[in-house]
Amino acid sequence: MSAAARRVIVVGAGIAGIACALRLARAGVAVTLLETRKKLGGRATSFIDPRTGEVLDNCQHIAMGCCTNYLRFCRMLGVRDRLQWLREICWVETGGRVSVFRPGLLPAPAHFAGAFIGAAFLTSAQKARVALAMGAIARCDRANHTRQTFAQWLTAHAQRDDDIRRFWEPVVVSACNLTPARVCAATALHVFQEGFLAHRDAAAIGVSAVPLLQLYDPAEAALRAAGGVLRLGTSVTRITPREVECADAPLLHADAVVCALPFERAARIVDGAVRAADPRFDRLAALTHSPILGVHLSFDRPVMPMPAAALVERPTQWIFRKDEEGRRVHAVISAADDWMPLTEDDITRRVTDDIRACFPAAASAQVTASRSVKEKLATFAPTPEAEAARPDTLGPNALEGVVLAGDFVRTGWPATMEGAARSGFAAAAAVLGEPLAGAIEPPLKPGVTVRALCPALAAMR
Repeated sequence: MSAAARRVIVVGAGIAGIACALRLARAGVAVTLLETRKKLGGRATSFIDPRTGEVLDNCQHIAMGCCTNYLRFCRMLGVRDRLQWLREICWVETGGRVSVFRPGLLPAPAHFAGAFIGAAFLTSAQKARVALAMGAIARCDRANHTRQTFAQWLTAHAQRDDDIRRFWEPVVVSACNLTPARVCAATALHVFQEGFLAHRDAAAIGVSAVPLLQLYDPAEAALRAAGGVLRLGTSVTRITPREVECADAPLLHADAVVCALPFERAARIVDGAVRAADPRFDRLAALTHSPILGVHLSFDRPVMPMPAAALVERPTQWIFRKDEEGRRVHAVISAADDWMPLTEDDITRRVTDDIRACFPAAASAQVTASRSVKEKLATFAPTPEAEAARPDTLGPNALEGVVLAGDFVRTGWPATMEGAARSGFAAAAAVLGEPLAGAIEPPLKPGVTVRALCPALAAMR
């Protein structure tokens, strides 16, 4: 692709599609952004609950301090101030004991050392084993571990089953939406390297203070101000490198087409002849999904004193407080395959049992409202096989192919909002003929200690 592409169609208005369209429009490209649904955001969005009329997020999505491209995306939309930042992570055990992880005075990668030493939910022996493995993570080249699972890597580094259940699994499942037994080791290693070791601000959690859908409110005005066009409710039926066919509109022509749809839709909508000539689409067959369950609960009294908590060895993995009092909470279960067949009553009962087990104030609290949201196609499953199959932004014949964007594209990140934003900016760079290095926001700069003690980690960034 090159700067000669002055008319571009972007299909799909999730984070990847919006990021790509905004970047292209700012470069003077005439962009048309198409979306099948009547709202923006893709899978990271909100809906109106027909039972109550409330606007609810389909699931609790978070950013982290290390998500530099997602934060750039928010700045482009002018919504960076709509994120609330949490500087500590609470781990809550059955019975209510709380361990708080917050950065201490030491520089990265040792900034969590004090909190880790004081963590009550781990024994001294567990801490010693985890610390040794964390040191190995800080020194290893994750690119050498794409063919094994994280569980295999952990076992090779003397981690026991109880270490994995209590410490490694809660982090990996929430970040990668897959268990250590299935997730690619390189993907999980990336989470710990980038999110916890490389920079003291990397693990800060950013939660939207407004419904997710409101984060995208400025997108249409920003796109139009730059000369672009947004068309919602437009059903796309076929894509080629220069054309987009819609169900209820004339054939659209462009100098380049960016497909920012989920991988399963891209495999259906891209023209058959185009797919046959591009090996990227054959590899999409190796990608599968992993589901996420979000559960909105309201109680008749306050039940949760902290903004967010990871529940230790409970089926419900994370709880987020959704009001100041702590009466309304949002529970998240990632890698939720076993939960998908359950009824809403069963889901409510199980999540409520976990909350009551971990928060004494909830012991006699009654649920006044419940709404579960099953995202069966929430993310791709980042297995070793999937990591090898993730497609590049451009095909082998870069000047003639469909440009791909989406969190499943080979971004170096798991299926996250950061991965989606990175892919959108990379797709825009491909269309413009710009080098990727200048199109992607660099990661947080590692400090002197990280560069001295963990040169491999600093180099990989």
